[in-house]
Amino acid sequence: MQHSNAGDFSRRDFIRGGSMAALLGLAGAVELRAAAPKNAEGKELTGPKVKVGVIGLGPQGRDIISTLQLNPTAEIAAVCDHYPVRLRRSATNCPGAKATDDYKTIIADKEVKAVIVATPSHLHRHIAIEALQAGKHVYCEAPMASTIEDVKAMAVAAREAVGQVFQPGLSLRADPQRHFLLQFVRSNAAGRTVAMRAQWHKKQSWRQPAGDPEREKELNWRLDSRISPGLAGEIGIHQMDMMTWLIKERPKAVTGFGGVMHWQDGRDVADTAQFVIEYPGGAQGIFECTLANSFDGEYEMLYGDLAAIMLRGNKAWMFKEVDSPLLGWEVYARRDVFYKEAGIALVMNATKLVAQGDNPVEDAPFANTPLSFALEAFLNNVNDVGSAVEDARDTFGTDDKRKLAKHLATLKLAPAATWKEGLEAAVVAIKANEALTSGRRVTFEKGWFELA
Repeated sequence: MQHSNAGDFSRRDFIRGGSMAALLGLAGAVELRAAAPKNAEGKELTGPKVKVGVIGLGPQGRDIISTLQLNPTAEIAAVCDHYPVRLRRSATNCPGAKATDDYKTIIADKEVKAVIVATPSHLHRHIAIEALQAGKHVYCEAPMASTIEDVKAMAVAAREAVGQVFQPGLSLRADPQRHFLLQFVRSNAAGRTVAMRAQWHKKQSWRQPAGDPEREKELNWRLDSRISPGLAGEIGIHQMDMMTWLIKERPKAVTGFGGVMHWQDGRDVADTAQFVIEYPGGAQGIFECTLANSFDGEYEMLYGDLAAIMLRGNKAWMFKEVDSPLLGWEVYARRDVFYKEAGIALVMNATKLVAQGDNPVEDAPFANTPLSFALEAFLNNVNDVGSAVEDARDTFGTDDKRKLAKHLATLKLAPAATWKEGLEAAVVAIKANEALTSGRRVTFEKGWFELA
């Protein structure tokens, strides 16, 4: 039986940017670029150090730690995992950080201002809620939880935690390339959206070996259908949420297809799946995912009646139809050839459109992973919200949550997902997984997305 390096897998793998196997030729061009990331007020994203505790030190937790170590605003004050090997490894890599096998120790530590929850999805609820109730700012990996009941409980706790930042790990929501792309979608440059498509292809077993059978079972929770949200929850949630964000419509139904096509190792969680998401306006979004083949990596497509837009990693291209009206700038733009189709580069730059000659334009110097942008937004929003709470305390005290909430609503924070987006994305992913496992079309109910 073949197994790949499952221990190195993480959610970040699918948003690193895929292989460029589809890129066949280049023509001279221009790129669209935005300035280096700033918040909505135009301030550089820097601030006082935030003491952070990381709970959960699996592959994603380790990615988070390595990303935080590159951020000058972060100070890793504590790390937690009940698996000794992981705890020792991360403690060694984080000198000065307290190491504990009990997450409650971090939550009780008054020096720790922010907590990052990177445990298995079905364990998020209690950790995140306890952290919020203890006054911590919380970044919780996506999906927020594996059941709608747990997601709603977390959303209620986040809603009530006025003066604290709660950010689900929908990292694409903080990616400046995606925000940049919204200009083209919302300005109708692609015309009426008729369909969307996204894919994630990576040959990866998801199975992690361990010497002890009980420990191996615990490590491989994603392969247990009783607690795992499957491919839809662990991978697809990001790209399915991207579809909803672009089209600005809540989906009305989802159908899922797939099964265990390759990894015949006793698992009951599909390794290959397709999901068809229906939207009220008639457009459909298709998400395809497989752990059995790596060809063509991962990307997202939006098809309009005037143009198609492709996102791959930190780049985007527009493929115009022959009857699409001339926008003006595209006559200068670089064109990359994909399967004999020329795409106009929609990549960020600090300058306005200028001719670039015949060579491909280099990536923006700040190009990085969506995870780094998401954590950067979280840390800077923690600082901004913390400062605003102190100002409010000096002005009218913080006992009146209504006044405090009104004051905080005036802040222009760095773009990132909130509990509302986290709730909606989790509902879509959980129900998509249900559609796959049940073999039936699931119609979304309004109450699933709403809190009492």
